[in-house]
Amino acid sequence: MANYLLGILIFRSGLLYLRPKIAHFDQYPMAKKTAAAKTKVNYSKETYAFWYESMLLMRRFEEKAGQLYGQQKIRGFCHLYIGQEACASGAITALTKDDKWITAYRCHAHPLGLGTDPGAIMAELFGKATGTTKGKGGSMHIFDKERNFMGGHGIVGAQIPMGLGVAFAEKYAGTKNVCIAKMGDGAVRQGAVHEAFNLAMIYKSPVIFVIENNGYAMGTSVARTSNVTELYKIGEAYDMPSFPVDGMNVEAVHEAVAEAAARARRGDGPTLLEFRTYRFKGHSMSDPQKYRSKEEVEEYKERDPIEQVLATIRENQLMTEAEIEGVIKKVKSQVDEAVKFAEASPWPDGMDAFNDVYVQEDYPFVME
Repeated sequence: MANYLLGILIFRSGLLYLRPKIAHFDQYPMAKKTAAAKTKVNYSKETYAFWYESMLLMRRFEEKAGQLYGQQKIRGFCHLYIGQEACASGAITALTKDDKWITAYRCHAHPLGLGTDPGAIMAELFGKATGTTKGKGGSMHIFDKERNFMGGHGIVGAQIPMGLGVAFAEKYAGTKNVCIAKMGDGAVRQGAVHEAFNLAMIYKSPVIFVIENNGYAMGTSVARTSNVTELYKIGEAYDMPSFPVDGMNVEAVHEAVAEAAARARRGDGPTLLEFRTYRFKGHSMSDPQKYRSKEEVEEYKERDPIEQVLATIRENQLMTEAEIEGVIKKVKSQVDEAVKFAEASPWPDGMDAFNDVYVQEDYPFVME
């Protein structure tokens, strides 16, 4: 038995250092630009300005959150979205304010893009009473009912059947709203995900399933954990329209989500989109990232979605340098004010643990 256990330990230790290079972008080669060529502009100046500002806010907010985590002002788990911002920003412009959102625990960026107060999000990360869930949820459980952001969920894959339920409710109520339900690549092997895919097709539910495939889940490459490495093809087993998307390109994300939303609003049912993206930071703040090389990370940083959209803005003179600088200063101010708000906010009272548990305010079985 001892030799058997030792063999397993050696085998698993060896796997840790096998780093197969992920080939996310083989079908999305980096554009070769020349001085005479400009990136084509497909949308309004206002749309490009929103993409730039919203993604920059996501990036600077999370960079600051990472610093504050190192100072132990933010505790517990903290999963940063840095590098993946186009997956949120592009989807936001493709949907309406009445559509519903649900995602996993890498959930700071989406509400920022949807317009949630950065101070309330930062206060939630601090565990303060002024946070989006009154300090009870922390980093992994950001919610904003007013903006139809249904969280922020910590159980891997559990948000997918919940998102299906939200979409079913919209169809039952006779609205034309859709629900976008996001998961990471590590969630696609959860049984509940496949049950949700099947039911969504049976009911023709207005839901957009999104796999934010950053290549490594928690720290193991897709190639080592899934026989199907082109994850969008999983949806084809359910006859669901399924497509790969360059998740580092905000325009590509917008176009794919807009098409999926139109399909859902027509009553044609769900879509599965695989956003091929890349996180520049670890899975969480405690991740040593030994499963990938620094050279690989730097290679993918050349596809930074913020720099891509900024290059398009500059090449096509959609914003002046003064306007760009104004956005940079505005975002810095927003982040600074969010930190000040969080630091000045009160801690929750201990008795608050008994509040917001039941809808019935006078529930008789809460002991005080």
